[in-house]
Amino acid sequence: MVNLGLFSGSKSLKSVNVSFRLPYFTQWGQSILVCGSEPVLGSWNVKKGLLLSPIHEGDELIWSGSVAVPSGFNCEYSYYVVDGDKNVLRCEMGRKRKLLLADGIQDGEVVEFHDLWQIGSDDLPFRSAFKNVIFNRSWTLNVETPLGVIQNKLDEEETVLVQFKICCPNIEEDTSVYVIGSHINLGKWKVQDGLKLSYAGDSIWQGDCVLRKVDLPIKYPSCKYGKAGNFSLETGPNRELIVGSSKNQPRYIFLSDGMFRELPWRAAGVAIPMFSVRSESDLGVGEFLDLKLVVDWAVDSGFHLVQLLPINDTSVHGMWWDSYPYSSLSVFALHPLYLRVQALSENIPDDIKQEILKAKQRLDGKDVDYEATMATKLSIAKKIFTREKDLILSSESFQKFFSENEDWLKPYAAFCFLRDFFETSDHSEWGRFSQFSKDKLEKLVAKDSLQYDVICFHYYIQFHLHLQLSEAAGYARKKGVVLKGDLPIGVDRNSVDTWVYPNLFRMNTATGAPPDYFDKNGQNWGFPTYNWEEMSKDNYAWWQARLTQMANYFTAYRIDHILGFFRIWELPEHAMTGLVGKFRPSIPLSQEELEKEGIWDFDRLSRPYIRQELLQDKFGSYWTFIASTFLNEYQKQCYEFKEECNTEKKIAAKLKACAERSLLLESENKTRRGLFDLLQNIVLIRDPEDPRKFYPRFNLEDTSSFNDLDDHSKNVLKRLYYDYYFHRQEDLWRKNALKTLPVLLNSSDMLACGEDLGLIPSCVHPVMQELGLIGLRIQRMPSEPGLEFGIPSQYSYMTVCAPSCHDCSTLRAWWEEDEERRRRFFKSVVGSDILPPSQCVPEVAHFIIRQHVEAPSMWAIFPLQDLMALKEEYTTRPAAEETINDPTNPKHYWRFRVHVTLESLIKDSELKSTIKDLVRGSGRSHPVGENEVQVNEESVATTEKQQVTTGKEQLLVVTQLNGAPQKEIPVVH
Repeated sequence: MVNLGLFSGSKSLKSVNVSFRLPYFTQWGQSILVCGSEPVLGSWNVKKGLLLSPIHEGDELIWSGSVAVPSGFNCEYSYYVVDGDKNVLRCEMGRKRKLLLADGIQDGEVVEFHDLWQIGSDDLPFRSAFKNVIFNRSWTLNVETPLGVIQNKLDEEETVLVQFKICCPNIEEDTSVYVIGSHINLGKWKVQDGLKLSYAGDSIWQGDCVLRKVDLPIKYPSCKYGKAGNFSLETGPNRELIVGSSKNQPRYIFLSDGMFRELPWRAAGVAIPMFSVRSESDLGVGEFLDLKLVVDWAVDSGFHLVQLLPINDTSVHGMWWDSYPYSSLSVFALHPLYLRVQALSENIPDDIKQEILKAKQRLDGKDVDYEATMATKLSIAKKIFTREKDLILSSESFQKFFSENEDWLKPYAAFCFLRDFFETSDHSEWGRFSQFSKDKLEKLVAKDSLQYDVICFHYYIQFHLHLQLSEAAGYARKKGVVLKGDLPIGVDRNSVDTWVYPNLFRMNTATGAPPDYFDKNGQNWGFPTYNWEEMSKDNYAWWQARLTQMANYFTAYRIDHILGFFRIWELPEHAMTGLVGKFRPSIPLSQEELEKEGIWDFDRLSRPYIRQELLQDKFGSYWTFIASTFLNEYQKQCYEFKEECNTEKKIAAKLKACAERSLLLESENKTRRGLFDLLQNIVLIRDPEDPRKFYPRFNLEDTSSFNDLDDHSKNVLKRLYYDYYFHRQEDLWRKNALKTLPVLLNSSDMLACGEDLGLIPSCVHPVMQELGLIGLRIQRMPSEPGLEFGIPSQYSYMTVCAPSCHDCSTLRAWWEEDEERRRRFFKSVVGSDILPPSQCVPEVAHFIIRQHVEAPSMWAIFPLQDLMALKEEYTTRPAAEETINDPTNPKHYWRFRVHVTLESLIKDSELKSTIKDLVRGSGRSHPVGENEVQVNEESVATTEKQQVTTGKEQLLVVTQLNGAPQKEIPVVH
């Protein structure tokens, strides 16, 4: 019991005894603690929170504890899992709980709060995708009984007041929520006579009734009852109210029963890069205002979501390399590529209008001409800016935009000016401007500076991009369509962010991915890795600002390479491939550890293992030139790289010089690959910051360096390799993710999905489940071992499923790439031994898309190219041309454009009808079009009432007519 002296007030202070009760299984050494906003619960200092005690009740472990508070007390609180020193091991997700003691509760009473642990999925209905878009109602629910209000009074001694409270965010108009049970006060199982709950705001429904203590425990469910007499009962087992056996029996019990349990809500969406959109109004590339047409087509096709690739400015090099959308120049600025210049002004002069028309004809090609399109748009925009800059920059709307965004807008505009002035984005070459400072920034953007017009032009472009994207985003919300953005894992090393915040990045490193489905040599994205230790000092403010900015436009987002928040594949800055890297953070192999295992020749294991026979085998008669040009012979027939070419970048530079002098006897690429193989022929990677630490090279058994070792060394290194990659780091990576990901999720109310493809540590999926993060399932990249093709019907609910994505070939191209694989798919997935068609005919596309819409996954999201394969007339373009990205090519040109305009797709009722029939036939939710009324008969959750006898009780239940009973899973309601 706490010291009541903590409370201020009269000397004769009386109190209410508040008891907490939470069923939750913990591991040995763990405890549950409740911490809240008031001093009696620690003032959000977990170390000072209330530690609960465990007791077994049947099959459940119940944690409980009590604290004395004054009458009328109220606060917020949450539950935490802690260790013996009260260090937080896990905390609840979702919103803070509210403790409100009603005025009617007298001093000296015992009040018990029955809660359920909140996981991330419990909070999903309150994310903006659902709350503000999908479940957004045209009618408003009025608060009938505010939280903390009790409508009944306790008169008799042996009675208890029970307040039922349940969250029901998705409810139709004129529908009520009831609690029913065998007790007379709960209607004796009759819905109409049950306890009708009142709306308390924020999707909470509550109601209280007085029961005799002898009537407890009771079992009960909740149900929804509509104006037409139809009702739906909760899925899953009945809820149960149990009162503990303590002497201090409660007189008031507040039940927080979590979510109303319904059949899982599911929907579908379309994925299309912004640059790939084609419309009758665009200027060579998709534009933000084209999203309104995409939304119209999505609604007509039954889709609740439109997914884009990143849309931030990537103008680093001033050439087509900038088409790569994951290499941000600024994580805040939008890309000028997507600007509609016709919308910059209502008073565009005729000569500029003619210039726009000519440019439109010139740029309307099969693919995006990135450089020409950027140059044309900026040229036209500058002409309009020159005419209207004073009017726009002095407007109230611009001033508001500027004041809300100047923290990133000023550095961005200054960076763009310096980039163009010095003709490079490499800020290390900017002389005195190489080091960012606020004083230098303010001088650069000062109104009396010579370059102020240039600075203002960048403000102007970002302002109009903001207006145009905001217009499209508002349109999507109004139409019930979720706009889903993409959060890249990295930023370009020559970016505004690395210039302004160099301490947040490890600039001597590069980010990538180890060898996987996409590339056997791994990937090197070139981004610097993050300095998470430095970022944590201000609670990841840079990330929080980044997510807040995204939420201005999007209601959902994809976290690119979510594995990077557990650990990142870190490469030295001088690497070009992604093979010879290490995980950061990770626990390395120490020299002492290796020596105990009998491993001692560290130079032999960590330097490239180059023997004369290897040179001869790899380069043939060409080997002597390779040896004399790139290598030194340090022992007889043993070689090492010369200092001037002992990294991948140095090798590439020297090869280029040799090629220019026509010294190479074979192709530059082939020679480079051979030399890289030599450089990568190591077993251990020595830590550049601590020479007594080592990391096993990925796929070390593929190297001749490993294969020439003695059996003892091989066995030891194989065991340590497996431990490093699959066991040693799990707890470290789990803790790392639980530090960073919750900050991201709490920075905005967007719905978060994680791209969890590749080499998946075993800690990843449990953490994603705990945080309510939705994963990704691509059928051709199954995460289950031993499967060549994923089985959509077995996917978990908390996933997005798709037949392909932007990082791989389209459904049509994949089908046509490999005849043997096509046959295996047809036999194992379609279940047929007949010879499959060589082309991905509409029937094949229909089968695969149907598989995905019928999957249990919350979302089924399809690339537009895969949907167009449903109709033969859209498959005339070679399938290989529809691929968006080739992950094996670091200099891939991202330029795919759909060969059909959105206007013509909108007119194609046949394709839209085919898609919508698939969506509706699978039971997935779909937005209601202007000319459509969604009626209960059309809903796949058609129900029938059945009488089920359970002992002496009868219970009305709801079953699916077209499906098997479903197990209880966390769902969006």
